[in-house]
Amino acid sequence: MHTIFKDFSFAAAHAIRGHTRGCQNLHGHNYRVRVHLRAAELDALGMVLDFADLKAMMREILDPFDHHVINEIPPFDVRNTTAELISRYVFEEVERRLAAQERVRVVRVEIWETDTSCAIYEP
Repeated sequence: MHTIFKDFSFAAAHAIRGHTRGCQNLHGHNYRVRVHLRAAELDALGMVLDFADLKAMMREILDPFDHHVINEIPPFDVRNTTAELISRYVFEEVERRLAAQERVRVVRVEIWETDTSCAIYEP
């Protein structure tokens, strides 16, 4: 089994609906996103997935959030904007884009709000 991961970043603001300790107020983070992909078999070049292809995929997923208010972007206009829910959203979007590739699957997504605070989604 082979696993790769790549880090991505974006800056965005959000407010957590229903929170009562300050995070209900609009505030921002420089998010770091780490995506882990796994394959039992490598492609003809010896890769799980080309990092450039992963980068392009993640730009599609993350660019709508960069320098915006996450609460205004579907599905977070109705879903809360916790790191846990963002990690699951990113996982599902990567999974959807990889669906045509039976060989490669996403196994883990990490969302870092700060250097010491991270939420992970792995089913």
